[in-house]
Formats: sequence, C-alpha cells, structure tokens
Amino acid sequence: MSDSRAGGRIECLDGLRGLAALWFLVGHAHILTGFKVPVIGDPELGVDLFIMLSGFLMVFHYQRRRGREPWEATSTWVTFWVRRYFRIAPLYYVMLVAALTLGPFIYDARMVIDAFNGVPPQLASRYLDSSLSNYLAHVSFLFGVSRSYSFRTALPDWSIGLEMQFYAALPFIMLIVGRVGWIKGITGVAALGALAAYLSHRIGYTFVMPTFLPLKMHVFAAGMLLAGALWTNERRAYLFAGFAGYLVIAPLGGEMDWLHQITRIVLVLTFFALIHTARLPSAAAKMARPVSEWLGNRFFHNLGELSFGAYLVHLLIMQPVIAYLIGAVDVSAPVRWALTLLITVPIVYALAWVGYNFIEMPGQNIGKELTKPRASA
Repeated sequence: MSDSRAGGRIECLDGLRGLAALWFLVGHAHILTGFKVPVIGDPELGVDLFIMLSGFLMVFHYQRRRGREPWEATSTWVTFWVRRYFRIAPLYYVMLVAALTLGPFIYDARMVIDAFNGVPPQLASRYLDSSLSNYLAHVSFLFGVSRSYSFRTALPDWSIGLEMQFYAALPFIMLIVGRVGWIKGITGVAALGALAAYLSHRIGYTFVMPTFLPLKMHVFAAGMLLAGALWTNERRAYLFAGFAGYLVIAPLGGEMDWLHQITRIVLVLTFFALIHTARLPSAAAKMARPVSEWLGNRFFHNLGELSFGAYLVHLLIMQPVIAYLIGAVDVSAPVRWALTLLITVPIVYALAWVGYNFIEMPGQNIGKELTKPRASA
C-alpha cells in the first residue's frame, strides 16, 4: 500500500496545481498578445487540469476521512460545504470587489488589446456591470447557472461558480458511488451531465463559457476516478485510468480538434503515472518517480499554495500591462508575450502571496474552527 492510500500526502499534487495556474496565466498571455502557440497557448487546458485536480482532491480527502466523517451523515455534508466555502469565498470576495471597482479601467485596456489583435471586442457588460444584481449573483455563487451573469466580471471566475456547483453536488455523487460502485457511479453521473448539457443546448440555454456543471462534469469525473483508483487493486486501477481517459474526451465529440483530445488523454495518463508510480512497470516508474518527487519540492509546494490567488488576480494585472506595451513599444508578438510575462508574473505572485497569507489562510482557519468537533460536556 502506498503512502497516499494509507492516508498520507501526495506531494506532486502541489506542483500540478501550481503548473495548472501558471498554464492558465501563460495561455492568456498568448491569446492577448497575439502570439499563437498550440497547447501551452490554450488556457482552457490549464483549467481542465485544475478541474481534474479538484475532482481528485475532493474524493481523496473524502476517502481519508470517511471513517470519522461518513458521507451517509448529513452533518458531514454541512462540514464539507462550510470548509469549501471558507476556502474559496474570502479571497474571491475581495477580488470580486476589486474587479467590479476597476472594471472601467480594465475594459479600456481590453478594448486596446482587442482592436490591436483585430478580434471582436468584449461586451462592455462584462466589465462595467456594477449593479446590485450582479454582486448578489456572484456573492451567492449562483452566477454559474445564469446565462446573464456567468461571464460578467473582469475575473476569470467562471470556473469558480463551476467549482461551487461541484461541491454542492459531491455528497450526492458519493452516495451514488457508495451504492453502485466507482465505475458505474462516476460514469453514470458523467453521462447524466452530458445529457443535461445536450438538452440545455437543444433548448437554447447556452453559455459563453462552460460555467454550468454538466458542461464539465466529465472532467471532474475523470479526476474522481483517478482518486478512486488509489483504493483498489492494480488491475482495476488501470481500468479506472482507462475510463478516466475516455470520460475526459467523450462528451466533446467533434467540438474539439484532435490535438486537444490527445492532450487531454496525455494529462490523464500523466496524472495517473505521477500518483501511481509504485504500480507502474519498472522502466516507467524509473522515469515517473523523479518527476513526481520534483513536483513535490518546496518551490512547487509554494507555487501550488499561491495558485488560487494567481488564478484570480492575473487578468487584472496582465491586461493593463499588455495595453501599455502595445502603445509603448513596437515589437513582435513573441517579444510582447515575453515582456508581458516578465512584468506580470512577479506582480501576480507577489499579490497572490499577500492574499494567501492575509486572506486565504485566515479564511481556511475560520472554516476549520467552525467545523471542529466539540468536546461533549
């Protein structure tokens, strides 16, 4: 039994989380500077890695705690929801106020960028709607299920609403898994999600971004299966990985090109290899183990801890920087991309460090304190 299955920490997850946030940042720099590079220039792939990690981590922590926090008890649901709320909400609320306050400034920068790149301009409502209804939709985290408000701030927060929907659904998904088994339960939920997404599209209830849980349930499901594989035998673990690879691309059909399909499968297989090094053939394990250990070092641990803050803040910094560079220097797209990262990355991670230490950590501590078991009188 590996340490992770025994309840230990999987260090490489910090590195994967940190790389996912960095991938998203770098991908946005590609798009906004007009420097087109396949795969690494696609921030959506970074988001999918984030989503898969989320599905994995929620199940991993559930399995570790199930002895003392069984999902059959509704008190466990409340504990889980409170912890997740205080993990996400404090920093998000601060960044939400910043984004809606700075909306006009960010909008002006985005108009310069879109005009320079010759692309249709972003809707003004995304940046300029400081109405009470927009605040309430985001403070309540209900914006993800609304076509009107799902993409209506300068933050890349469409995935935050998606995450909160997943957290709301997770206890019920795990009850299903407990009754019918991992593969039937997870693939069944993913299939229901695909059906709901199809019906939503058929009736015209479509979204600018995939903020509605059924649109990304298959990616969460892939991560959940990879976590479930930790608590099964070697043969079934490979079966779980195969189903995870299938799930992560099956609902996409012909909507994505083959390069994206292959990349998603590679992400699943790489994820599996890094967390199941002890189950790999010796030659493969010899290659995977050093990478897994490297992703668990102190640098990547810190990168992972700062990933949420970096994810939230980077567009608020990056768009004004790119707008300034467009007006100030006449350089090629690759050079503009490199200058953007050179300026943006230090600022983003400095702000993420401040947010982590003074907002995220205190928020998490509040959640832990509220859900700490009380000694009986």
